[in-house]
Parts: sequence; C-alpha cells; structure tokens
Amino acid sequence: MTGKKFEYAPAPESRAIVDLKPSYGLFINGEFVDPADGRAFKTISPATEEVLAEVSEAGKPDVDRAVQAARKAYDRVWSKMPARERGKYLYRIARILQERARELAVLESLDNGKPIRESRDVDIPLVAAWFFYYAGWADKLDHAGFGPSPRPLGVAGQVIPWNFPLLMLSWKIAPALAAGNTVVLKPAETTPLTALLFAEICQQAGLPPGVVNIVTGAGETGRALVEHPDVDKVAFTGSTEVGKMIARSTAGSDKKVTLELGGKAANIVFDDAPVDQAVEGIVNGIFFNQGHVCCAGSRLLVQESVYDEVLASLKRRLGTLRVGDPLDKNTDIGAINSAEQLARIRELSAVGEAEGAERWAPPCDLPDKGFWFAPTLFTGVSQAHRIAREEIFGPVLSVLTFRTPQEAVEKANNTPYGLSAGVWTDKGSRILWMAGQLRAGVVWANTFNRFDPASPFGGYKESGYGREGGRHGLEAYLDV
Repeated sequence: MTGKKFEYAPAPESRAIVDLKPSYGLFINGEFVDPADGRAFKTISPATEEVLAEVSEAGKPDVDRAVQAARKAYDRVWSKMPARERGKYLYRIARILQERARELAVLESLDNGKPIRESRDVDIPLVAAWFFYYAGWADKLDHAGFGPSPRPLGVAGQVIPWNFPLLMLSWKIAPALAAGNTVVLKPAETTPLTALLFAEICQQAGLPPGVVNIVTGAGETGRALVEHPDVDKVAFTGSTEVGKMIARSTAGSDKKVTLELGGKAANIVFDDAPVDQAVEGIVNGIFFNQGHVCCAGSRLLVQESVYDEVLASLKRRLGTLRVGDPLDKNTDIGAINSAEQLARIRELSAVGEAEGAERWAPPCDLPDKGFWFAPTLFTGVSQAHRIAREEIFGPVLSVLTFRTPQEAVEKANNTPYGLSAGVWTDKGSRILWMAGQLRAGVVWANTFNRFDPASPFGGYKESGYGREGGRHGLEAYLDV
C-alpha cells in the first residue's frame, strides 16, 4: 500500500443540529435588537457560496448603544459582583459550550469553511478550556503576580478575525470577564454566526445584561468600536496593516491596547530529526485550517543533508491529503474563507512562479463551487522571494535550506514578523539554544500549533505586542 491513497466513502456530519435563522440582530444589553439604520449583509458558506443568513450591520449609533450598555453593566453589576460569583458565570458558560459542542462545530465549519474534524476536535474543546481556565482565575487575581488588589479597566472593545472565530472570541472574552471587565466584541464580517450563537449561550447562562455585547459588521463597525471614547481597552487580532491603523488611532489616548498580528513562521528541521514525525508537524504547521493561521509554519527550513529525504516524504504525505466538503469527517483541507482571500493566495503564488521558485501541488480534484486552493509547496526559494517574506495566509509552503544552526537562526529571524517558530531535532540542548536565539513569541519543539490556555501567546516586531493566555493574558485586562 506504499504511496497508495485510500478511498474513503463520504462521512458527512449532519447540518440538522444547527438551527440557522434567516436573519440575526445585534446583541446589545442581553437581547437581540435591530440596527438603527436597518442595514444588513449576507454571510455565505465558502464551500458552496450559498447564503447562510442575513446579519445586521452595526453603525456608530449601535456601537455607542453597545458601549453604553457595557459601561452601565460594569458600573452597576459586574465590577461590584464578588469575584467568586463572576467565576461561576464563566464556569456555566464553559459547561454550556461543552454541551453544545457539536452544534457549535457544525456551525463553525459551515460559516468558516474549516474541516469539521478541526472544529470538532481542536477549536471547540479549546474554547471551553479557555473559559474553564479563566473561570478559575476570577477569584485569584491577587495571586497572579500583579500586586495586591489589581483592578479591572472597564469596557473592553474587542475585534477578532475570521480564521478561528469562536476560539479568538474565547481568547478575548474569557480573560476580560474574569478580570472584571465588560465587553463589546465585533466578529469578522465573513464569520459572525458562532459569535451570535455564543450570545444565545450568554442568555442561557443568565449572564447579566450588558456584560457581553456583540456588534456585527465590517471595517467601519470595528473602527467605531476602537475609536469610541468610552472604551478603556482595545484588543485586536488580525492583519498587521489594520493593527498599525489601530495603534495610530489609539496613540495619545489612555486606552490600553494589545495587538496580535501577522506572522511568517519558520519550521526548522535538523538532520537528526525523526523525519516522519517532522513531516506530520510540517503538514500540521501549514495546512491546518487551510493555512489560515497567523502562526502557520509557512517557511520550511531544512538542513541540506536531509533535504531530499524530507522533501520526498513531504510530497508523499501531501498526496494523501483530502480536499473537499468541510462537513465530511474525512476532509483534511476545507474551503478558503472568502473570494478575496483566495485571490490573494493565487496572486502571491503566481508571483512565486514569476520570481523563479518551482511550484508543486499533488493531483487534486477541487469542487466546482466555492473557494478552493490545492495544498502547494515552492522549492528553490530564496529569502528575497516575496513568498518567503509576505504572509500568504493560505495552504502554501516555501521551502529553504540551511547548513549550520547559526544559518538557520539567521534565516528564521530574517523577517519583519516574530510570532512563532518550530524546531525539529533529537538534541534537547539544541532545542534550548535555538529557543533562546529565535525572535519569536512561541517556539514549539518537535511539535507545532499546540495551544494551551495556561500558556501565553503573542509576538515580537510586526506580529504585535501583549500576550494572550496564561496569567500573562490577565495583565492586559487589569490596571496593574
């Protein structure tokens, strides 16, 4: 069976568990309301291009109403509530997330395009874990290392991306609530549905009105939230370009800001690495979630002496990946999130070929409808190539080589980003040395894309500032 690709019968997850409404309002002060000007937009399935629902678009008056609701809830209820009681709400939300896990996973895959296997086995379990973790911190803030009696900041304005819609929501909302803040969150315009289902979970958990508010919309909605004068804290995950705009717009204000931005991570394979294990890590590093991962291992650095062996094994493995229906439990690679993102991936891949890199993709039948891109790798890549410098945010891997550990470090650090890196070697001393040399917020050793709520995450340079996760993630939401 060497090299043979198994044929799997379709194993689709049922859509029946999700109760999709034809239209959704804004979630303000504990209830769903219509926007002031009645504007709305459609959210579609990237796998089929079918319209899933119509979603309200929040304007400035709606954002203002949400911030006022959050301020009122903060002043009168949430900040005055005993910390232990706040923790109980977080525990309750975590349990409901687990109870409704299948429903949330299906909805995430429908709206985002990621394989159900990932949303079911990675995203949703981590979402619940984040709420459980920060629920435990709610009454222990005095012991977080930030001095006695750290105080919440007030109202947090949070803007999240489309690649991990519900997971990014949990990274933002759970620590904010545990620290005693209230929240106005804006999900990405292409993936608003799980955030709106989370609003229903807040109702189910009996969360006091106004503690969590969710305003849907595009860039202008996010701008109105970030620039609102009564927002005390801004948290943003997304592109470096938008992050720079937010940094400029909040400069000179007393708003506390954290930014988690782009990345161009190096995944470094040494000659003593276990090749099969490394190849699985390479595949997980760049093709997980269609490469829509800010910390994706999009630059593969392979030591010259094992280059041929690693590349041959990697190509064999790519030939077994299944691209297709995100709701099929056999699918490895789902749909690209939007037509706009697909156009960018195609553009940068064409640039890679034009600049002389050699493009390779396994034979792959792509569906006729929807937004699809085959898993692709480029060899003959130099550090001058745009595909080695710019974040593609898709299933595209650039392969480079190195001879010495020092050269690997220099090539890995030769990027404006600094979010993550991976090191594959049998030597523990080399792992520790590399981790100290690499300018990356997270360095994975003989693994990749491994997340835990107790572990801080964040970057250097153009990958942003501040940390999410762990007790470090509480600091961003406290006056310390």
